Amino acid sequence: MKLYHAVAFFLLAVSSLRLFGCVSSSAMADRLVLPKPAREIRLGDIEKAVSENPAQAMHLIGVYRAHYLQDDETGKKLSDFWDAAISALKANQTKALEEKRFDDALSMARSLANLNVMVESAGMEPDILLADAKDKLEKGDDLSAFITAVQAHALKPLSFDDALIFLNRAVTVKQRKTASYFLSAAEDAEASAHADAHGEIPSDARAYAEGNDQPRDMIKGVATVLVDQGTHIERGRAYPAMTLGSAFFVDASGLLITNYHVIQSEVDPSYEGYSRMYIRMGDAASPRTPAKVVGYDKAMDLALIKTSITPEYVFSIADWADPAVGDPIIAIGSPVGLEKTVTQGIVSATGRRLLQIGGVIQIDAAVNHGNSGGPVLDRNGRLVGVVFAGADQYQGLNFAIPAERLAAALPALIKGGKAERPWLGIALAETAEGAEIIYVAPFTPAAEMNVKEGGVIAYLNGEKVSASQGELIPALQDALFSTQPGELVALETTDGARRLLMSHARPALPLAEAAKKDSRERMTGPLFGFILAPSLGGRTSTYTVKKVIRGSIADDAGLSKDDPITIRGFSVMEKGGYVYMDIDVKKRRLGYMETSMRLPAYLDSPDTL
Repeated sequence: MKLYHAVAFFLLAVSSLRLFGCVSSSAMADRLVLPKPAREIRLGDIEKAVSENPAQAMHLIGVYRAHYLQDDETGKKLSDFWDAAISALKANQTKALEEKRFDDALSMARSLANLNVMVESAGMEPDILLADAKDKLEKGDDLSAFITAVQAHALKPLSFDDALIFLNRAVTVKQRKTASYFLSAAEDAEASAHADAHGEIPSDARAYAEGNDQPRDMIKGVATVLVDQGTHIERGRAYPAMTLGSAFFVDASGLLITNYHVIQSEVDPSYEGYSRMYIRMGDAASPRTPAKVVGYDKAMDLALIKTSITPEYVFSIADWADPAVGDPIIAIGSPVGLEKTVTQGIVSATGRRLLQIGGVIQIDAAVNHGNSGGPVLDRNGRLVGVVFAGADQYQGLNFAIPAERLAAALPALIKGGKAERPWLGIALAETAEGAEIIYVAPFTPAAEMNVKEGGVIAYLNGEKVSASQGELIPALQDALFSTQPGELVALETTDGARRLLMSHARPALPLAEAAKKDSRERMTGPLFGFILAPSLGGRTSTYTVKKVIRGSIADDAGLSKDDPITIRGFSVMEKGGYVYMDIDVKKRRLGYMETSMRLPAYLDSPDTL
């Protein structure tokens, strides 16, 4: 028996040695093979992407050309890849139209437009939008249909017959302001010498569209949102935890708009605990009806929720108002749970930069905890914006997300889940020259395409973006907002350089992601507004201020050009959404008197693209 075990052990050992020897020999042989050069690997990636993702292939071709020299053979290969990618993108766009995947078709049409490629067989953007709107109307998706028809009309006026289709549906579903919008479109088409068709607007449709809704009607479309978060323990006692907000109906199917921060615990993966959402249409004695989140956009503080209730009133997203400072407004909501509260005020200011994307409206109508997510309306009942309250750094002031922003954000919310916005990886500053690129984040489309810091944006997607002082960066964000991640974006700077970048999905906190990958010295620009240069002959942590952005944190702190600075500490508090930097500075304006300072900044900078 012992001899048997010994022989078995010997045979097993020999087999193992052979197997180990084969694996080792193979691995050793692989190690002796000359690795492929990075250029060949990149060319292989491009060739693979041509058929799988032609927009990405063109981005990768641009990256290759930005970083490598090409001989004649490689140049021809890249040109062939480029032509093949364009053909593939055109074919994909045509197929998307045939399959009525209109969002995909529009996305690819925009990419092709930035390539200066005409897609005659697939139609132009307003035509695609109109076809999409009619298709959604047939499917009963009224909200999406109305939004898409408004987008189509903005690019190319609707014909009389087309405007009448949407007018009649708006009357049927009792959306007076939407009916008013399409009535105006029909009248414009009727008056135009180029109208496709003429007819008569039904008298009952005209009468309904020209009527007015009163606040007593509108309050029927506003609900109280209650997010039950169980209980929390304080000093050994359990207390109920409840988030309170407001919401308003935007579709007869039971869809409502509210703020993201009201429903955050319902969708935030970092939240650990109990969370159940309800809405209530009356006072505290009214029944609670369960609701669910359809889509949300943290960067815009917006969320779309759904309930089984059929509303008595629906607010229009089509005929929104663009208010001016001083215009009278009303706000409807549930401050501290007091349902159906209507308050009155005026627009105090516009273009306040409090969110990551775009500006918001400052209002002086009285709103409190619980008003968040409620509607703000003008004197004619048109939607002005969505209340969001509780900005820690602006206690006592009230704000609203513009209705125009809501209309632009809704298509992504309707799709469901987390709304993804495009991201190029650029931080901007508005200067006398225009929108200056002060920072390019690593491992982003802009960095891959070798976009230079210090350049000034001249055109975005072929359009020269102009705006009044303080509005230039929001205008650039608007130009990018309606596009999807993965599209080709044309970026041209004043030095004549034109680059095609494939946008990525925007991180929740773009500058937090950048701070993890970049040096603290480079982060001073996008976070605090001052750009550093190495101090000649100084210590490794000593720098000289090269530039201070006007109106920035650094400017407010009294820093100026040529001030010597030593960085003592840099801490990123991602969970809290802020960062601070400890510095020693010798202020030139104060006779180089040395001062120690702590500079704080929020990570959700509104000056990024």
